[in-house]
Amino acid sequence: MFNGLHSVAIRLWHWLSVVVISGSIITVILASTLLRTRNTISLVQDQLGSKGVVVSPDTARTVAHAFNDRLWDLHKWIGFALCGLVLFRIGIELTASPTKKLSVQLKRTLGLQPADQPGKLEQQHYLQVKRIYVVFYTALIGMALTGLGLAFEDVPLFRTYHGSIKQVHALLQWVIYGFIVMHITGVILADLGKYKGLVSGMIHGQHIKRD
Repeated sequence: MFNGLHSVAIRLWHWLSVVVISGSIITVILASTLLRTRNTISLVQDQLGSKGVVVSPDTARTVAHAFNDRLWDLHKWIGFALCGLVLFRIGIELTASPTKKLSVQLKRTLGLQPADQPGKLEQQHYLQVKRIYVVFYTALIGMALTGLGLAFEDVPLFRTYHGSIKQVHALLQWVIYGFIVMHITGVILADLGKYKGLVSGMIHGQHIKRD
């Protein structure tokens, strides 16, 4: 029913986003678990102790915290890359042909009636997928903006609302995680089901046929 051709720009954006978002998630996981400051204090003491250097917990904490800061710095730079990708996606949306614009596709399907005949269920599914993408893009923009607020926390306005910005940033990450799980699951099931070639279409841009 719906045919689509993935442009080079969309495919490039998609796979760059996979790399950047994956890098962001990995740094968050490492900084919050294995390389969390309080989790590595004893490791610093043990390693220095094996060399005959005895340090206090406070000194070890300072060293451990420095490594944790480096990881968060990397996360910040990955966040800047994400901001660039958000601008890239907005540019794609603004320059795409009318039939390829996400906003146009969503408006075109908003008038669909409840599924009560053959084909309607498929249309409703298509509409729900587009709505989920809108939620994802909204969360992505929110993540980029709040991330900038945290990165430039010395700016008076951002410093004033630092706590709120951090909370929103942390909340939006769960929206992104949820989308990733749904997206990967949905794509795999669709590719194994009636939408053969869905994954390969995002690689080399072939038509995706939905009959």
